[in-house]
Amino acid sequence: MIDPRAVVDDRATIDEGVRIGPWSIIGPQVEIGAGTWIGPHVVIRGPTRIGSNNRIFQFSSIGDDAQDKKYRGEAEPRLEIGDGNTIREYCTLNRGTVQGGGVTRVGDCNWIMAYVHIAHDCIVGKHTVFANNASLAGHVIVEDHATLGGFSAVHQYCRIGAHSFSAIAAVITKDVPPYILVSENPARAHGVNREGLRRNGFESGTIETIGRAYRVLYRQNLLLKEAMERLEEMALECDQVATLVDFLRQSSRGIVR
Repeated sequence: MIDPRAVVDDRATIDEGVRIGPWSIIGPQVEIGAGTWIGPHVVIRGPTRIGSNNRIFQFSSIGDDAQDKKYRGEAEPRLEIGDGNTIREYCTLNRGTVQGGGVTRVGDCNWIMAYVHIAHDCIVGKHTVFANNASLAGHVIVEDHATLGGFSAVHQYCRIGAHSFSAIAAVITKDVPPYILVSENPARAHGVNREGLRRNGFESGTIETIGRAYRVLYRQNLLLKEAMERLEEMALECDQVATLVDFLRQSSRGIVR
């Protein structure tokens, strides 16, 4: 299942059923799980662990050094990729740094389109979508079911909430709360990601409650402290609003508003 023109280091661990295309290079300390397909001309450096049933297309660079001036060639930082991900052409996923926790992590079932960059120490959840040329700076957290539109750019240390959606070419310099849609440069909130919520099985009543929470946060000219007080009352009756409140409490950069 490994093309004879591929270069696979003896210190790599390759499970059964892995397919590796011609001219790909697999370095030491790389682990690849069963059923994963590696196309031609892919370079994977370790320490990197790739789970099962992933598809990594040609010309991607996986697990290379962090693009961070603080990085001094330490051996410990690693990249971890879960199961069932699609990583298209020319993507770059870097390992972590010692200062940032030592790991870049990508979860399961993510759809990562061409030319996406995921920098050092980023944490990406499950079922996310990265459209072409979306880029994460270092230390970014992307929660489950979030979507980044084409050419979206996320500043370091930002957090992208679950089920949020960024439109094409959004420049995100603050945290994006769950469930909302953002666009522009700098990014601004433009409503609830209703279509995304419907596609992910949210009931209409729940979506309407999230819409009311959005209006409290963005449309009633309240200070954030005042909005939080009202949202905390709504959170008692709606788990999704409680998730929103928890996100706001934990935000360190401030939110897109």
